[in-house]
Amino acid sequence: MLPFKIEILFAWLKLHLERLSFERDPKKHQKKMWRKFQTNVLSHSPLYKSKASFSIEDFPIQEKKEFMENFNEINTKGLDIKDAFSIATGAEKSRDFSSKINGLTVGLSTGTSGNKGLFVISDKERAMWVAIVLQRIIGWKFSKRKISFFLRANSNLYSAVQSKFIAFHFFDLLIPLENHLNRINKLQPNIVVGQPSLLKLLAEAQVKGIIKLKPSKIISVAEVLSKKDQDYLEMIFQIKVQQVYQCSEGILAQTCEKGNLHLNEDGVIVEKQWIDDSRFIPIITDLRRSTQPILRYKMNDILHPTICSCGSKMQALSKIEGRMDDVLEFNGAKRIFPDFIRRSIINANSAIDNYQVIRISEKKLNLFISPEKYWNQGKDALKSVLITHEIENIDIVRIKNKNHERGTKFRRIHAKYK
Repeated sequence: MLPFKIEILFAWLKLHLERLSFERDPKKHQKKMWRKFQTNVLSHSPLYKSKASFSIEDFPIQEKKEFMENFNEINTKGLDIKDAFSIATGAEKSRDFSSKINGLTVGLSTGTSGNKGLFVISDKERAMWVAIVLQRIIGWKFSKRKISFFLRANSNLYSAVQSKFIAFHFFDLLIPLENHLNRINKLQPNIVVGQPSLLKLLAEAQVKGIIKLKPSKIISVAEVLSKKDQDYLEMIFQIKVQQVYQCSEGILAQTCEKGNLHLNEDGVIVEKQWIDDSRFIPIITDLRRSTQPILRYKMNDILHPTICSCGSKMQALSKIEGRMDDVLEFNGAKRIFPDFIRRSIINANSAIDNYQVIRISEKKLNLFISPEKYWNQGKDALKSVLITHEIENIDIVRIKNKNHERGTKFRRIHAKYK
């Protein structure tokens, strides 16, 4: 078994060559990767081995529920979901995330829907994750850099970034931010990674003079990054905010130098389930995952494709709008996508700096607006969206506090009250 740092170097080179291969001929590259995936991965999965030679279209599309129900049959290492969950939940409770199961890294992934998912990866897969982080997100430098990660849970997956050139510092989201401010101010990280709701709180502390950070990179993860929040963060910290699109500890996309996200199609097949002319839901097959194969896994995210001038043939995204769980549906037919609500409320008054819409019944929406004095303007804006979509008789109720549990992803729009 190779030393882990050597594994990272091999993964770095492999990643570089795979990208070159994709950019030369995307279809040919993905076909080659798919054949390897069939032979080296699917043939070792109890659920898939009898169909390993099939075309990708012959496999069923699955969502999180099916993926977790079939955990024992999907994984290639004979793991039992009860044992894996026991390790992962034990780490969550103890806040010690160094445990492994049969030499494999295991952890929980809590999506914006609140449903827990389980991810398991080998050291080889962990090395590839580190290589992607270093090559496509952080970038390589020979000078020492300090990275602060604000996360719900730590993992030896994340701390694997640690080296003599990179110092990783975990900040636990379950601990109030006020308890972190003195530490991060003393640390003076070069790179700050966190969800937009957290980054915004850091920016507010910066404005108040509580902290004085001068990071060279700010990376937004986990939540939808609105244009208004992005502009605010860039104004306060005077640097461009990058984004990373990640799920179940797989990095699906990151921003290029032009500011657009690009799907990592040199290692992930992305099938598009179109919602309309400008939005699609991704169905992903991760050709680099071997312990827990991800095959035709339907995400719940709403993506907007675009054309990017950076030159890459990997699918560019102008934004991640949110999740299908954020789409308001009425009478089983009429839909209001999150973007319509976001634009309407933030355009109601430029002084509105936070908001939340929560559907609590078929005919009732809770609305949080901050500062509260602009609540009526926010209400009128929301009502206007409803009227435009020919939706009537909806009661909009004022709430004074947003609904957000510490350590979870903040959702501005809760659409499915059931």
